[in-house]
Amino acid sequence: MRIIIIGAGEVGYHVAQRLAVENKEVVVIDKSSEALRKLAEASDVQTIQGSGSSPEILEQAGISKADIFLAVTDSDEINLIACFFANMLAGPEVTKLARVRSGMYTSYKHLLMDEGAGITKIINPDEEVVNSVLRLMSVPGAVEINEFAEGKIRLIGINLPDDSPVMGTKLLHLREKIGDELGIVIAALVRDGELIIPSGLDEIKPGDVVYFVCDIRDQEEIVKRLGIDVEPVREVMIIGGGNIGYKLAKALDNKYYHTRLLENRQKRCEFLSERLDRPIVLMGDSTDQEILREENIQDMDMVISVTGDEETNILTCLLAKSLGAKRTVTRVNNFGYMPLIEPIGIDYVVCPRQSAINSLLHFIRRGKIISSVNIRGEEAEALEAVAHDGSPIVGKAVKDINFPRGCLILCFQRKDEVVIPRGDTVVEPEDRLIIISTRQNIPKVEKVLTTTVEFF
Repeated sequence: MRIIIIGAGEVGYHVAQRLAVENKEVVVIDKSSEALRKLAEASDVQTIQGSGSSPEILEQAGISKADIFLAVTDSDEINLIACFFANMLAGPEVTKLARVRSGMYTSYKHLLMDEGAGITKIINPDEEVVNSVLRLMSVPGAVEINEFAEGKIRLIGINLPDDSPVMGTKLLHLREKIGDELGIVIAALVRDGELIIPSGLDEIKPGDVVYFVCDIRDQEEIVKRLGIDVEPVREVMIIGGGNIGYKLAKALDNKYYHTRLLENRQKRCEFLSERLDRPIVLMGDSTDQEILREENIQDMDMVISVTGDEETNILTCLLAKSLGAKRTVTRVNNFGYMPLIEPIGIDYVVCPRQSAINSLLHFIRRGKIISSVNIRGEEAEALEAVAHDGSPIVGKAVKDINFPRGCLILCFQRKDEVVIPRGDTVVEPEDRLIIISTRQNIPKVEKVLTTTVEFF
């Protein structure tokens, strides 16, 4: 597979590095010689200095032989022009993905995805961040939530309390503890910063972050039986009225939430007030303790800081937490900050660039990755695939399928039914499988799956 990436910034850098490890043929184009040098030192990729919107540079990169074209610079215009020329030079056979943030363009995505530009998918990191926050709000005790099968299945990461009834339980006995009528599979454990794809003999220990898969209809009851006392999120304060803050406030503009939006620019406050109904728009500095106290920060179920300045976001969340806010969410762009967030007391982190990477990876493999699950600095990937009649895995029990260690079938969607498998559950034709694997095993899993299933 030949993949051309326009842009060697953080998104392009991390996608290229990840794919190079899997022995894919990667070409990266960027104007910055320093960014290309840094990438070339870290990964086995081909680099070309120049503009990704130049037809001459695209031909030099071998656009006619490319399978996938990723335009992920920080400029919407460069990304769109690059995709336009890629379509002219290589035709519709090449999968073209563009990172685009401005509503000026995303409002007309139907035009960008027609025959003219021929873009396969518009990736809007801001929308992905908003969706991530909304999922976290739906299970306030969770550290991460991913959805599959059109939202019917959830993969949830959660910190269990030390007095949880399942603490010390071997996973093969888990259903005896929480009830056999509830379908649950433990997908991964994070212990002392290390990712473990477990077997039935592994047990849950204090301090573990537990990732489990369930039918969304069973989610609330499972969380209760795991011993987590979760109060619903009602009182919300959003810090920053930019694109993300506005989209999030719009999503929360209903009777269920009491939302405040704090923004420090007068004209932006006027814009927000005109377009929002129930959320209260406030003007002020989020690092001013008096303003936060006046707005009863101590009563907030969740404070979400999504300004464009990550230092302000981090400081605001720490301040809100010290003043009594129950949970805090911060937006960061710098990958280097992400491992530091939890140790300093902030509950959740969202990253537009990471969201863009996750979305891009859906389209990169021989099939399509549904999600990339990043767990405490380690990486696992969740794949969704369908088993056709005649495939070698059809008719086999889950325990007999020859996947490498570190890979686990989490669940199926069988017609409209969600099936949480046991070891003796048999794969039937047209089952949609959801599989988790460590990053190192992805090429092996991919090799098995390309001969046995068709990806989504």
